[in-house]
Order: sequence, then C-alpha cells, then structure tokens
Amino acid sequence: MLDTKTLETLYETHCKSGFTYAYGTAGFRYKADVLDTVMFTTGVLAGLRSIYLEGRTVGVMITASHNPPEDNGVKIVDPKGEMLEQSWESYATDLANSATQSFTAFLAYLQNLVSELGLDTDALGSLAVARDSRESGPRLLHALLNGSRVLPNIRITDYGLLTTPQLHFLTSKRNELPNDTAIDRFFYYKEFLSAWDDITALCGIQSLPYKLEIDAANGIGAPRVKEMLSTHKFFDGVFRVVNDDWETPASLNHLCGADYVKTNQRLPYGIQANNDCQRICCSFDGDADRIVFYFCDSEGQFRLLDGDKMATLFAKFFQDILSSANLQERLSLGVVQTAYANGSSTHYIERVLGIPVTCTPTGVKHLHHEAINYDIGVYFEANGHGTVVFSKKFDEVVNSGLSNKHQSDSSLQSLEVLSKFANLINQTVGDAISDMMGVLAVLSILKWTPQKWNQEYTDLPNKLVKVLVPDRTVFKTTNAERQLLSPLGLQPKINALVAEYHQARSFVRASGTEDAVRVYAEASTREEADSLASRVSQVVEHNG
Repeated sequence: MLDTKTLETLYETHCKSGFTYAYGTAGFRYKADVLDTVMFTTGVLAGLRSIYLEGRTVGVMITASHNPPEDNGVKIVDPKGEMLEQSWESYATDLANSATQSFTAFLAYLQNLVSELGLDTDALGSLAVARDSRESGPRLLHALLNGSRVLPNIRITDYGLLTTPQLHFLTSKRNELPNDTAIDRFFYYKEFLSAWDDITALCGIQSLPYKLEIDAANGIGAPRVKEMLSTHKFFDGVFRVVNDDWETPASLNHLCGADYVKTNQRLPYGIQANNDCQRICCSFDGDADRIVFYFCDSEGQFRLLDGDKMATLFAKFFQDILSSANLQERLSLGVVQTAYANGSSTHYIERVLGIPVTCTPTGVKHLHHEAINYDIGVYFEANGHGTVVFSKKFDEVVNSGLSNKHQSDSSLQSLEVLSKFANLINQTVGDAISDMMGVLAVLSILKWTPQKWNQEYTDLPNKLVKVLVPDRTVFKTTNAERQLLSPLGLQPKINALVAEYHQARSFVRASGTEDAVRVYAEASTREEADSLASRVSQVVEHNG
C-alpha cells in the first residue's frame, strides 16, 4: 500500500504547477529550474517499472547531454540497457503532468496506473542511478530518490558521476550477471580494455599508430576516459585530453564538444590546427554518448569524420572480415541511417559496398529498433550517436565456427576478431569511449590513416537551418521524416525547388523541444546547398 501521507509530504516538497512535460527521444529535457516535479515523478515511475519487470534493475540517468549547462534532463533505461519501452513513455508523461495539477490529480492517476498494471507497490524493485557533472544534478537527484522511496522496497544503487553509456552498460550487466558480481565503472573499464587487448594481440598491433587528442566537452567523459586509459600501458604517452574542466559546470559544451564541432565544422577550443598526419582528434559530448572524429589535412584544413563516416568505416570493416571468415552468406549485415545522413554516405554503402541501408525517423531508439533486424546492425546518426549491435544468431554462428577444427588459420583469426569486436562495442547505446576504441581498432587493423578514411567518399555540401514557427505540430511527416504530409501543398513546393539543383535533396521536420522546424538541404556545391536551404526556409516561414 502507498503511504499517502508521506507521498503528499514529498509531493509538496518537490512538485510545482504551471508546466507541461513530454517524454522525448532522450527522455525529459528542459531548463533545470523546471525539472523538480518531473524528477520526483520519474523516481516513482522507474520504481514501478522495476516492480512490473519482477524486480529487475532499471536505470535512471540524469543528464542533458550536449545541451548548455543550465539545462538538465532524465531518462529511464530498461533492463537490457535499452531505451524505455515506448508504451511507458506516455505513463511517464501523464504521471508528470498530473503532478503539475494537484496532489489529488497526481494520486488518482498513480493509483489508477498501479491498478491498471496490476502492481503490488510493496514488491521488491531495483534501480541504478547516475548523473552527469551539471550543477543542478545533486538537487535533481534528491527529488528523484525521494520519488523512488515512495515505494518501500526499492533497492537503489547510486553510481554517482558516470557517462550515460556507462549507466546503460552497468544496468544491463546487473540484470545479466550474478548478484555477487562487483558491477561498477571499473567493471566497465575492465570489460572494454580486455576486448581491446584481445583484438590487438590477435592482429599483431603493438602500439597505437596515431597521437590521439580527445576533446571531452568539459563533461564527465573527461575524468572517466582519463581514469580508463591512464591505467593501460598501450595508451601511455599517446593520448591527451583537452576541455577536461568538468568541475566548472559553466564550461560544459562551451566552444567544444561533438555538437559544437559537427554544427560549426571547425576545431574546438583547445585543439590547434596542424597538418600532423599521425594525429587524430575526436570530440565527446557532455555525457559522452556521442563522438565525432576529425583531422587537419596537408594544407591545415579541418576535415570532419562524423557519424556517417563511422557507419561506413564499420560497414566496410565488417563486410571484409565476414568475407575472410566465409560468413558473408550466413550472417546479414546492414546499416541504419536517418534522413540527416549525407547522400554520399548512403550512395557509398549501397552502390560501392553493396550493403543494404534502412532509413528511420530521427532518434536512436528508432535506429536501434531497426538495427536489431540484422545479424550485424550498424547504426549512427550524423551527429555521432550510434553503435553496432550483434544478434544471437551472430553469437551462435561465430562460436560454432570457432569450435570447428577444420577452419583455416585466416578464417579462425577472423572469427576470433569478430567475437572480440562484439565485446569491444557497447551494444546497449551509443558510447563515445567504446566507439572511439572501436574506430581506433579498425583503423589500426586496416592500417588506414585518417586521410585514407576520409577519402573513401566525399560528402555532399549541406546546410541545416532552424526556422521558428507559431506551431510546430502542424508539420507532419512520412517516409522516415523525408516528406511532409502537412501543411498541405508544402511538399510539392519543396520538390520544385529541389529539382532546380544538381544532386539535391531537402526535407523539413519539426523540432522535438521548441516551436521550430529544421530545414536540411544538400546539393553538389556549397553555393547550391546554401541557396536551397535558404529558399526552402522562406517557403516554410510563409506556410508555417
């Protein structure tokens, strides 16, 4: 039974009226000063989710990723480390919004939800919680924990400051491994460094062929990647972390980080331009679930290696190694992208590599859901958020091959590398640290320089523009957000504009958090891409 008196006291402490919440593709994310209510209700809902799943551990991460320091947010992580089941997103939203009305409305909704789901609020549950380095984190954590403690038998493990992918990974392992296993951030380090050691040993890689510079966005990824790599002799003296001032919250994502580099197409603060061909650089975002790579060419020009480039790198690598293991006919390989993927990357994957590509709506939960239909599913958003997932069939086929004594030495080595790569990749969610190690391993195995990687295909010039509109909800899309259904008549106008340019494409989609739409355009030249984006934006403003 819910202790309604205690519940009301905590409600009065944390909940306020006058705000409407929505659970987006990355959970709730707003200015930190309006989040106390939703943090409290999310604590309640996460506890109910664990009870519903018969006591399995559910994760809760307090973060706003690449957003500015004054923002924060929270998301719920399901037991396998995946995003919250979509049907529960509406429960999270409705529970939060009931709490902005009155205690009576909140209690009524909560009791109805408990009854609808057939839950025993006295049952055992388990939560794993963590936060990024934002100044508002401790206050919001307090509200979250008080929400979860409304349910009397919820066991809470507070991991403190973690990257978002670490929380996803540890949540999955808490449900996979025996209860007496020590599962913490050091377990995370051990798992991925062990896979790295196995791969480098198998492939005869004695040292990292590049000097590595990591822009950590002044976020929690800074101390965590330092803590991880500094203990390993392989990385001794070959990596440097800049923008590592995670203890100054105002510096988070300021003039640095994956979003800054991708959006501005330039080096972040702290990394100098030079044409050292043995240097490769990368940028995390604030909670280290995104990464983009880049380098300066022989003329000192900035060259971006974003999520599309990572997707194509992994696709080529796994295609080659499946072939050398004689598994290309037994295991399916596919790439999942969104409408924001550069047209040249899609052409390269489909026409040059001959690998199928699927397009989904924006949001990694959509990409992940589609990627699991392949035995090796590679998915990355252009912004650098993504990973590789491997099926149960993949495990079975690879393990069967490893036990086959009649395999050739080269096939056996390829099978072993495939097996270890499945351990090097954080399959639960996009992970800047794991993706970084995966990319470095592939480049080392292929003996590719960043320049060689970049030369596989050339991006079409593109432009992304934000257009403010009175009501973004009137912009409805279809075909994985590549075409507008409404406002009526707008898509034919966009089509007519696109037809005036060479190798052109443009689409419009509503923002998930503000009354604005995003206009994306690409074409054969920079001038044409800019012109197309401007003209489509004008049409949107007129019809919005």
